[in-house]
Amino acid sequence: MKKNFRLISAFLLFSVSALAFSAEDNTRVYLPAFYEAVMKMAPNGKLGQIIKKESISTSVKGAQAWRIAFISSDLAGHKTISTGIIVAPVGPAPQSGRPIVAWAHGTTGTAQNCGPSQLPNPAQALNEYFLIGGNSGADYGLPAVERFIQDGYVIVAADYQGLGGGGKHQYMVSGTQARDAINSIRAAGDMKEVGAGKKALIYGWSQGGGTVLAAASSPEYIAQKGTAFDGIELVGFVALAPPDVSATIATPPQDQASADKYIDGLVQAFSGDVMGFAHLSMTFWALPNGFSNLQLEDVFTPEGAKAINQIYTGKCVHTAVDTITYNFGSTYKTLLNAKPKNSLAWANAIYESGVKKVKPVAPVTIYWGTKDTAVPPFMGKLYQEQMCKLGANVARTQLKGEQTHYTTPPVAEPLFVPWVEERFAGKPAPNGCVGLQ
Repeated sequence: MKKNFRLISAFLLFSVSALAFSAEDNTRVYLPAFYEAVMKMAPNGKLGQIIKKESISTSVKGAQAWRIAFISSDLAGHKTISTGIIVAPVGPAPQSGRPIVAWAHGTTGTAQNCGPSQLPNPAQALNEYFLIGGNSGADYGLPAVERFIQDGYVIVAADYQGLGGGGKHQYMVSGTQARDAINSIRAAGDMKEVGAGKKALIYGWSQGGGTVLAAASSPEYIAQKGTAFDGIELVGFVALAPPDVSATIATPPQDQASADKYIDGLVQAFSGDVMGFAHLSMTFWALPNGFSNLQLEDVFTPEGAKAINQIYTGKCVHTAVDTITYNFGSTYKTLLNAKPKNSLAWANAIYESGVKKVKPVAPVTIYWGTKDTAVPPFMGKLYQEQMCKLGANVARTQLKGEQTHYTTPPVAEPLFVPWVEERFAGKPAPNGCVGLQ
């Protein structure tokens, strides 16, 4: 039944879509016409500048929504195009402007057709694939969107570069995704119809949780001038089950032996099952997209590199997992080299792609569950300890019950919504570092 539903959903989506090709390897992906047009555009303009938009429907009461494409940049400073959506209250905005809440989504995949904004009716509450109420082959939607609209906020959600705007997605290069989130705030400000103000907050889950942490430690990028909407003021950051691999490295490895040991440790930690392996192999596939001194054949066998590249340029995460399972079964680890090549460069790239050891510009709050096997909670613990030593305010809340990675957003929502409202109200955040500094 699930397989039939997926096929029907795919047919309905593709029937109103355009066929596009990846410039890198001619892998066919199906994209709605909006994204096909965007992929032909050059990333010229100011950071956050909207270069294409269209009105879309939303089921959120009192809201209006748009699909957008805007200018962003990656960790290396190269201009990119990101797509996404904006949802805003109907009616005139207050004189001071509406607060902006930027959503950073979790893992959806690495192909051009994996952007959440491409799904039908994306301007709604978070809809998760693994939960009983999930109705799509991917996660999409915005947590707490109804409450935030009632509060008078503008909600913006970037798809991240490479998920509909052209270029290869830099999955888990958190610094790149952080720039997408920051520039999505500027895009909301660039869209005069929504009446956005300067105060903003970023919240995100899973891959998006890492995005949140990386954005919090990007003071120079936030303060950059000459953008489409200068002077944004970040008042807080909400991270749901955030990964931060760089927190596990005090300093990057300095020699080949320590780099080999580190890479082997990652492989062992994240390839115990096919879902973990998919996230690990997506990261390995994506890192060369952000670091030119890396090659797929460094970590994958020649056959593995070919298969992995075809899978991740053409499929989103859940179908990619199915493909790996069907074709390789329990032998998926054979796609990797027994011993990686160029491991020192890889270890340094992993370190550089994560969260910088820089004090966050505003309070950070983290929510996590004890049964999270997708993102080890100790990453958040290490991040909190490191940032508190820098004088930051980082709180970390264990959710009640045995919460998994996928139940974290709905269970945390009643807790983080008041936290967000208090930050926009100008109330000081409780010190989450008491006893840790």
